[in-house]
Amino acid sequence: MKAQTIVTLDLEGVLVPEIWIAVAERTGIEALRRTTRDEPDYDVLMRYRLDLLDQHGLTLGLIQDVIGTLEPLPGAKAFLDELRELTQVVILSDTFGEFAQPLMRQLGWPAILCHQLEVRDGKITDYKLRQPNQKQRAVEALQGLNYRVIAAGDSFNDTTMLGQADAGFLFHAPESIRAQFPQFPAFDDYGDLMQAIREVL
Repeated sequence: MKAQTIVTLDLEGVLVPEIWIAVAERTGIEALRRTTRDEPDYDVLMRYRLDLLDQHGLTLGLIQDVIGTLEPLPGAKAFLDELRELTQVVILSDTFGEFAQPLMRQLGWPAILCHQLEVRDGKITDYKLRQPNQKQRAVEALQGLNYRVIAAGDSFNDTTMLGQADAGFLFHAPESIRAQFPQFPAFDDYGDLMQAIREVL
């Protein structure tokens, strides 16, 4: 009997715009444009972001206001709806619960596993990982439950998830990441990604 399948997807860059880039555009702080596509070490990246927020006095409320203006990428909702008719889907993201809610609402409330922020007086003071390397760990755990896992993501922090999965795909990934990880088929169109997933379901 064939194992059941489950698809794990990254969020930012795959289904929705990059939140920190949107904050950079709103505030004019170009340094906030740095993402997991640029920095493989997530802790280094978040410490850098927290320092910038502190320097510029940016609040959680401002970031949530920016997030409130974002919409899923064109075609993302239809892709996700079609995929959820075929199989179970879990979003594995290095975003934070305090950021994700408005976007999850627009995507029809899919399941998401992500991290938490520590906030004091409206300011983000720290962050708490759900667990280190949570994307790969989540895939391992799902495989331990006898699921075949199909994964898709766009950044350095997705590559361990893609490598652990039974099938892994890059989606909307920059050329630098495609070149470093040629073992993962790369797509830019939801229709092409859907076809690739259907072929391995």
